[in-house]
Amino acid sequence: MRRFVYDALPGRVVFANGAFDRVPDELDRLGARRVLLIADRSAQSWAERLTEQLADRVVARIDDVRVHVPIERATAARTLARESAVDSMLAIGGGSTTGLAKAVALELPLPILAIPTTYAGSEMTPIWGLTEGARKRTGRDSVVQPKTVIYDPILTLSLPPAIAGPSGMNALAHCAEALYADGANPVTSLMAEEGIRVLAVSLPRVTNSPDDLEARGEVLLGAYLAAAAFAAAGSGIHHKMCHVLGGAYDLPHAETHTVILPHALALVAPTEPEAMARIAAAMGNPDVPGAVYDLAVALGTPTSLAAIGLPADRLDEAAGLIVDAVSASSQPADLPSVRSLLSDAFEGRRPSFDRVIQRSSTA
Repeated sequence: MRRFVYDALPGRVVFANGAFDRVPDELDRLGARRVLLIADRSAQSWAERLTEQLADRVVARIDDVRVHVPIERATAARTLARESAVDSMLAIGGGSTTGLAKAVALELPLPILAIPTTYAGSEMTPIWGLTEGARKRTGRDSVVQPKTVIYDPILTLSLPPAIAGPSGMNALAHCAEALYADGANPVTSLMAEEGIRVLAVSLPRVTNSPDDLEARGEVLLGAYLAAAAFAAAGSGIHHKMCHVLGGAYDLPHAETHTVILPHALALVAPTEPEAMARIAAAMGNPDVPGAVYDLAVALGTPTSLAAIGLPADRLDEAAGLIVDAVSASSQPADLPSVRSLLSDAFEGRRPSFDRVIQRSSTA
């Protein structure tokens, strides 16, 4: 008999085309009367509609959102929330928008209503992240998890393929990690495997036919399944590597996950056969690292660290930072293996099981 612990996380999900129109009713359910509205640049038109629709319920607004949530932005947002005496937050946009709301909630326990416009998944998790001094630190706290999430595929129609592809790959990373993280269990694994299947089929449809609303809805469903599984199961070495790289070198979040994922899967493949088997079944390809890399290529996403801005002369430093970050985890990695992985990722080489076996035998 398998033993496991599964903490079902609380939260209300509203998923439908046109669900955006239910914001006032959902705020009523939360008892929200003085709202801090946080929106990123891509969601400004929707934020304007909300500001007009909610009228004097929006007592403060933040439109300047930065990736990786710099501590300075978090401090300014907390000050604004206090001075405006807000009783709730409404976050609309990508993961950085939800992340900033979480940073406020970490210090001021205010309920969050999140409306994602990407496939980032932060809206479903109790995970927060802050960057200070070129180092990103993360943690888990139930107080930061949004109370309500509104998923409206219509809001993702404006997401261009160049952003939709990496964002969807980020969701795929959530699914993969949920299958081998310390908290993996039969419930979250079902969600993760289905999420991979949905994303692998529907993401190419979105990038090839951006106006395909049905495909947009399927990818958003996959992103929800990914985030829900990840929230309960936790993260693994892939996310730790991406947090180090993103925080230390200011690399774009989704693109970093896209580039690293196939190589991280190659690294863990020898020790995680059950997870690899489930990913292979969902993708219809036994070469999991190669299949994930090929999907990224098909989506037109970046496949190398060089392409997203990591300087070649920082690879040794980055490898050392990653080894330090994972040293106390259940998936530690030695310096030669991480350095080899970063070299492959920097050059954009396609990983394969032959290379996995070679790396494992020489590490």
